[in-house]
Amino acid sequence: MASHRKSRTPGTRVAGIRTPALATAALTSVALLSQTANAAPTDDDKPSLEEVEKKVGDLYRQAESATEKYNAAKEKTTKQRKRVDTLLDDVAKRTQKLNDAREELGSFAAAQYRTGAGVPDTATFLLADTPQDVFDQRQVMDRVTGRQKQAVDNYVTQQSETMKKRQEATESLRTLTESQDDLKTAKATVQKKLTDARELMSKLTAEEKARLAAIEKEKQEEAARQAAELARQQAEQQAREEAAQQDGGGPDGTGSSGSATSPSASAGSSYGTKAEKAIAFARAQIGKPYVWGATGPGSYDCSGLTQAAWKAAGVALPRTTYDQVNAGTTVPVSQARPGDLVFFYDDVTHVGLYIGNGMMIHAPKPGTYVREESIFYDGESSVHSVVRPA
Repeated sequence: MASHRKSRTPGTRVAGIRTPALATAALTSVALLSQTANAAPTDDDKPSLEEVEKKVGDLYRQAESATEKYNAAKEKTTKQRKRVDTLLDDVAKRTQKLNDAREELGSFAAAQYRTGAGVPDTATFLLADTPQDVFDQRQVMDRVTGRQKQAVDNYVTQQSETMKKRQEATESLRTLTESQDDLKTAKATVQKKLTDARELMSKLTAEEKARLAAIEKEKQEEAARQAAELARQQAEQQAREEAAQQDGGGPDGTGSSGSATSPSASAGSSYGTKAEKAIAFARAQIGKPYVWGATGPGSYDCSGLTQAAWKAAGVALPRTTYDQVNAGTTVPVSQARPGDLVFFYDDVTHVGLYIGNGMMIHAPKPGTYVREESIFYDGESSVHSVVRPA
């Protein structure tokens, strides 16, 4: 047993004092226990309720961002599929014309075979694989009659156009495949973000959920206060403009600069009439569920709702928030009119329909319903821009 004994490990120093090996072992054990304690989850490691709220909010915004990418990919896929169908139909028609031209040439070849005239040249022509081969065989063109020449020209033209359309169809099919892949990726991303958000919320206790609801209520109360303040400022601005008009020093009969706070305030204009129709449509959708990628009539996502609302007013908006934000004139928030589109976040991934008095109708996020809400529902800093679409 002695032969297996190891030499004594020299003691270590703590604060300049040499310690015996036993003390060293004890210190090592304490260090290991400390590391283990740090690795194990504790109440101190658990994220705060505010952090959970922020994480869930971020996940929902990421899901909405992915939804807009999904909408864009879906729209692109739909358009590309129509283009492919059109091209394939065109290819089929041109192929039939090419076959007819080939049959016409075949009849000339058969006649020449029966008479023994020009058989080698015509046979060679019929074996040509490309239009270039045809053009290279000048001797054939020199021996055919006028009618035969016309048939050859027709065949060459049909073959060239058919090959061109086949190439276009092939390229369109490739683009369609890419669009479909983008669609699948965006769909998977949306589903993943939503699953993560739901799992995070499911880990909260009933007490934590109640506290979270209280925090949300406070946010909405502050949002309502900000909406009321915006409405007050807009009303004051409108009163000043109306007074200026009465004094003859205001706008030239075109109405206010855009600070109306109700649909009727701008109802005299073409925009006001259309805005009323858009708002009436959106109001009728209140209570319908948010479903990502949906455009109605039973459910909507944010841009699907605004698109449908303005469509009811006779105005065609693009499908996604990325395109809708460029589909009109940008105005300051202080000059927002009913019917304007209010966009949110730096990546422009949410939109609502302004209805006046600092309020909007929108489809907020999965698990919610179309509702009327302050444009400051997620804080003043979340407002990206206001766009007048018509």
